[in-house]
Amino acid sequence: MIACRRFRRSFAVAGLILAASIRILGGQAPAAKYADVAEAIRMAGLRDEYAYTLLERLTSAAGPRLTGSPAAAAAVALTRAMMDEWGFETWLEPVTVQHWVRGVETARIVRPARPDLPPLPITALGFSVPTPPEGIGAPVVEVRSFEELHSLGAAVTGRIVFYNVRMDPQPMDTFQAYGAAVPFRSRGASEAAKLGAAAVLVRSVTLRTDDHPHAGMVAYDSDAPKIPAAAISTKGADALSALLKAGESVELRITLGCWNLAPTTSANVVGQIRGSEFPEEIVLVGGHLDSWDLGTGAHDDGAGCVQAIEVLRLFRELGLKPKRTVRAVLFMNEEFGASGGRDYAAAGGRKAERHIVAMESDRGAFLPIGFGIGGSPRQFARLQAWGDLLKPSGILWTRPGGGGADTGPLAAQGAVLMGFVPDSQKYFDYHHSALDVLAAVHPRELELGAIVMAIIAFVSAQEGI
Repeated sequence: MIACRRFRRSFAVAGLILAASIRILGGQAPAAKYADVAEAIRMAGLRDEYAYTLLERLTSAAGPRLTGSPAAAAAVALTRAMMDEWGFETWLEPVTVQHWVRGVETARIVRPARPDLPPLPITALGFSVPTPPEGIGAPVVEVRSFEELHSLGAAVTGRIVFYNVRMDPQPMDTFQAYGAAVPFRSRGASEAAKLGAAAVLVRSVTLRTDDHPHAGMVAYDSDAPKIPAAAISTKGADALSALLKAGESVELRITLGCWNLAPTTSANVVGQIRGSEFPEEIVLVGGHLDSWDLGTGAHDDGAGCVQAIEVLRLFRELGLKPKRTVRAVLFMNEEFGASGGRDYAAAGGRKAERHIVAMESDRGAFLPIGFGIGGSPRQFARLQAWGDLLKPSGILWTRPGGGGADTGPLAAQGAVLMGFVPDSQKYFDYHHSALDVLAAVHPRELELGAIVMAIIAFVSAQEGI
């Protein structure tokens, strides 16, 4: 019975594609050439919502995928198996990754002596060095800018610096607000260490007020001591700030049991449908397979990975045969330095290939609203001409400028970088926290992202740039 239904669906889709082919020969406007194909992709995706099935498998079987961990290795094997199940050509490419391990993490107010005060919710930042086993006990100094920190000078020595910098709620583009706040997480430890600080706490980069700290990576300067660094939840930050505002002399004891191990080898996972006419020309779709370890990385970036797989699956389901190779790459180690993207671009196999488009999904699984498109003005105009195909699936705009951390290195090889842009209003509610789990993902929104990626990937594979 299932086989019969699939045959009827394939027959119906074949009819749509044939109709589209007839219209192409009739010389319609550019977007009209692929209107029926785009509609077939949209209908098939929304009917099955298969990307959610893939994401459920990834988040349940592999779970959190911190680079270098057994779970990350399991995710490599699992996602390759997912693509093998659909008959794609698959392989693994080695990637050197950092291996940082989280341990115990606590923060307790020891002065003023208030037994009623609960522990502060914190989480170590990636790459953070540990505290001594007994922790670090020190007075707290609160700052809201690097300028304020530097003005304190020697008064910071021996203290725990508390960066209480709120993510600005006013920009509609929450990534703009994120970009303004995240330097305190990345650079804050070294800036404080240069003044003699013992450790740093950084207000979590999120617009929500809750008890869930948000992780991220600390970047130590080579000319500064390495001191322990942790994020504190927004509720915890508000409680700590209130004590300091009341004139209290506040002392904390922070314990972090994290440590750095030697770099190890993982892999990028690659699957593709080889082009029928120009197989050496590549249209790449991808996301990053690693995640932070507090949740299961459903939005960041399990969503991007399963959307890339779903692009290929939709082609296979509908019998679409691209002229150029369409390749899904699940990059490893974006969160700890993006070595997966660099190693992919530098791999020996790239010399015989020409990547014409490299499309990345790394902004969560929310409703699609736009695409950022890089390349020259001519290339932008050529890709933008297909924008009407995306409107029925929710895309409102295409704008100059696109790319991502993993696909960025391919620009030097001539690839036009594209960034899939979903609605960002809720993304940082979940980002890098224990809230980034499957239940936070809406199946239909996730699938719509895969659909618009599939449409533009197919047109790019047919038309080139």
